[in-house]
Amino acid sequence: MIVKTDIRALSLEQISSRLTDLGEPRFRARQVHDWLWQKGVHDFAQMSNLPLSLRQKLDEHFAVNNGRIAREQHSVDGTIKNAVALHDGNVVESVLIPTDTRITACVSSQVGCSLDCSFCATARLSRVRNLNADEIFDQVVTIREQARLHFGRPLTHIVFMGMGEPLLNYPQVMGAIDRITAADGLAMAPWRITLSTAGIPKMIRKLADDRKRIRLAVSLHSAIPEKRTRLMSVNAACPLPELQSALQYWYRQTGSKVTFEYVVWAGVNDTDDDIRALLAFTARIPSKVNLIQYNAIDQGPYQQAGVDAVEAYRIRLLNAGVAVSIRRSRGSDIDAACGQLAGSLSGEVEATAAPTAVAVEANVSLNLKTL
Repeated sequence: MIVKTDIRALSLEQISSRLTDLGEPRFRARQVHDWLWQKGVHDFAQMSNLPLSLRQKLDEHFAVNNGRIAREQHSVDGTIKNAVALHDGNVVESVLIPTDTRITACVSSQVGCSLDCSFCATARLSRVRNLNADEIFDQVVTIREQARLHFGRPLTHIVFMGMGEPLLNYPQVMGAIDRITAADGLAMAPWRITLSTAGIPKMIRKLADDRKRIRLAVSLHSAIPEKRTRLMSVNAACPLPELQSALQYWYRQTGSKVTFEYVVWAGVNDTDDDIRALLAFTARIPSKVNLIQYNAIDQGPYQQAGVDAVEAYRIRLLNAGVAVSIRRSRGSDIDAACGQLAGSLSGEVEATAAPTAVAVEANVSLNLKTL
């Protein structure tokens, strides 16, 4: 029995070598590569410019471990949420967010999440595993097709704001971005991609050094150290002064402003002290602030602050010369809004791979100090 290789885990050169071993000319590798990464095809039988004999060889020796949409939900505002069943039975979620001027794909980078932010539904899931580059790529291709089908418009932007912390899956996230932006991939401009992070200083510096030319967003929510640690335990391992220094380095290396994502909660961070702390933090970093409408995940302590509290932030930031916008919720009626993604089909999809490897990886502890 031939053990099939995941062909998308191979480089163009590796595909060429494997096809040569199978008696095929080297130029066929480029054709196969284009079908996989430019057209996003998962079925060798659909690679119509290849000889039937080659398609049969590909099917015999290789696999494409693609996901499938297990559930597609449509919001009254046009937002579409996909529950994507992966080849091993795990589930992640992705979201198409339409506006009058753009269509954005919000994609996941991990099954579950490595962090445990207290206000986020995804954080209630333990991290099962990182996604591979092709699994991230597939989410984008799916949403690109949905954009054309449902809206007759192209996909314009991508945000890594779905399940998981993308900087803790750095190699695979960068691999996906490379395929998305490559001329022989989806050819999307890097500046149309935003990576959102809880704030991992060492990896922010690496991202700056790697010059990917993407945009960076940081989930901040408080500039008061003790309060941010209660909200986001990552702050204990990656405190605000280290984050601030890394973001200053990011700007020096890239010339690109940072976007701070900031939710104002009633009775949590809606005081004048909170506003002053944020003003002091942003004064040291060229940045803009998105004030985000919170989407409650239960009746617990985190509830959206009133209009007056959010407006107080907006006015003070504007008066200090900080660019600020208020981002309204989209897709909340289908649990597709920020902080609501939780892999809701996880218990409904039958796993097709042996669970042992997944169980082992889920038990690996995270030590941010060693990153």
